[in-house]
Amino acid sequence: MTVLEQGTITIHTENIFPIIKKSLYTDHEVFLRELVSNAVDAIAKLKMVARTGEYSGDISNPQITIAIDKDAKTLSVSDTGIGLTADEVKKYINQVAFSSAEEFIQKYQATDGEAIIGHFGLGFYSSFMVAKQVEIDTLSYKEGAEAVHWTCDGSPEFKLEDSARTTRGTTITLTLMDDELEYLETSRIQQLIKTYCDFMPVPIIMDGETINRHTAPWRESPNNLTKEDYLDLYRYLYPFQEEPLLWVHLNTDYPFIVNGILYFPKLRPDVDVTQGNIKLFCNQVFVSDHCEEIIPKFLMPLRGVIDSTDIPLNISRSALQTNRTVRKIADYIAKKVGDRLKELYRDNRQEYIRCWQDVGTFIKFGSLNDDKFKKQVEEILIFRSTYKPPTESGEAQTPEVQVQSEDGDVWEEVKTEKSLSTDEQGRYYTTLSEYLERNQSRHENRVFYCTDEAAQATYIELHKSQGLEVLFLDSFIDTHFISFLEREHSEVKFLRVDSELDETLIEKDKPAEIVDPKTNKTRSEQIKELFEKSLNKPRVNIRTESLKSEDTPPAMVLLPEAMRRLQDMTALLQQQKADFPEDHILLVNTAHPLIQNLANLSQGSIIQEGGSSPSEELAKMICHHVYDLALMAQKGFDAEGMKDFVERSNHVLTRLTERAM
Repeated sequence: MTVLEQGTITIHTENIFPIIKKSLYTDHEVFLRELVSNAVDAIAKLKMVARTGEYSGDISNPQITIAIDKDAKTLSVSDTGIGLTADEVKKYINQVAFSSAEEFIQKYQATDGEAIIGHFGLGFYSSFMVAKQVEIDTLSYKEGAEAVHWTCDGSPEFKLEDSARTTRGTTITLTLMDDELEYLETSRIQQLIKTYCDFMPVPIIMDGETINRHTAPWRESPNNLTKEDYLDLYRYLYPFQEEPLLWVHLNTDYPFIVNGILYFPKLRPDVDVTQGNIKLFCNQVFVSDHCEEIIPKFLMPLRGVIDSTDIPLNISRSALQTNRTVRKIADYIAKKVGDRLKELYRDNRQEYIRCWQDVGTFIKFGSLNDDKFKKQVEEILIFRSTYKPPTESGEAQTPEVQVQSEDGDVWEEVKTEKSLSTDEQGRYYTTLSEYLERNQSRHENRVFYCTDEAAQATYIELHKSQGLEVLFLDSFIDTHFISFLEREHSEVKFLRVDSELDETLIEKDKPAEIVDPKTNKTRSEQIKELFEKSLNKPRVNIRTESLKSEDTPPAMVLLPEAMRRLQDMTALLQQQKADFPEDHILLVNTAHPLIQNLANLSQGSIIQEGGSSPSEELAKMICHHVYDLALMAQKGFDAEGMKDFVERSNHVLTRLTERAM
């Protein structure tokens, strides 16, 4: 073999980050990504020169081949690309970090979507992280070119010789170090290809089989993709997950290049909104599982792919956060997400409502953290409501029912008119502006809401019975979102259903109560005093009111809005669970038969030894029981509280059965 030249590799560092041999990257495994990326570039370059007419040979069936020789401890990566001449090897290999990709693009101006990866300019030299010797065997596409063989053992010394190669392209052969022999395992190489190179646009062959998908749906036009194409990509990227709710296709080449597909997943209440799930690619080359510095914070729970050549990959995370282009890309992504949500709201309201439980979290979180996004989506913020929209006849909607057919033996489903703003269960959704306008005459600029449908069911029904509409703000983000709504709508007062009762719920036109001449107190005052003495809880404020609805309970616990919020905020700052406030209101419903009977019972006249009355004692026990039931509607008991409740219940029932005998 004729030696063409011997010399010393010239290292240029003025246009790259510092090169430290064997420490180019944190993970040595990325060497394979770099070599395969270079091979893809070589094939892309050949297509470009073929289009210009400089090359008329066969460029069909491009491929990259990976081969392992365990006996020789070698790993090779071969391509059918453009190849190199001896002069190009000297220029692009011996002068480390000379950007051949950049120079090539300037000459040929890539067209028709052919992309040069380019960002991985140091890729070839990453092979020295795992190899004690690297060889290049290459033949250029140029007519009359001669094949050359380059060898380097990791020192600045190299050898450039002629080669017997007869096929166009390049083969890189690594003789692996003894502590890097894991890369001689077929399964390890397949795993690395799946991780880093799965969507590269060239088939990667190993042992006669293609081991990558080699198509990236996000680089396609949305018009060319079906619903199943989007779902197939999601299932592949996130196996064993529930189907996504909807997706956003990103595709722009000005003023920056961004492609991608972002998916809205179903969210669990314990989701970590700070944990990124989006995969970052550069020209279909996987870069990272984390895009925290590239996408807006509120979009972290989204899944999918972002692919861009305009995101600098060789700077620190802190520099990424302040990079102007990265900020513009983040704004673009947020706007595209907002546009997609508005499109769905406009074109398919019921599908939007179906997704709302999960999509609403993104919208609310985005509104809290991004003013531009807030303005974009403020008109599509919706809330589940107790409102029942009227039908064309003016009557409130009723649930779907079944009736017998004329034959009498077949049950047919009769569907009522369904509003576009209802979900499959017939539950209505409304915007805040619609709510305020609809209730302006009844309770102007006041919003009644609940945070726990089960625990606050009694309060909700009380409001519904008097025609008061209640909004459901019961997602895990709504604790913060309510305060946000109040800041945005400073003229509106938000009241939780268990904080205070609206005047329309209280009977104001009842006759004046008669004063008992013996005690000089009204019936309400006697009831209030009975509960105060029975409970002996100075921090519980006893109120007596006559409530309108016939279905209201004998007593309800109210938590004043300002006090409850202060306690919730304190618990949040201390990273603790908010305790049930000891200072609360027990509202006793004097219109309830149980309370009326209780007042009569407490006046029992039989006095036992010690000055106690059996009727009065039973009345006190019932007061405790009524209070316990009111508490149970608000919170669960701890072990001691449940024990006391069960014991009191047994005593009350025992005494009542004794009286009945």
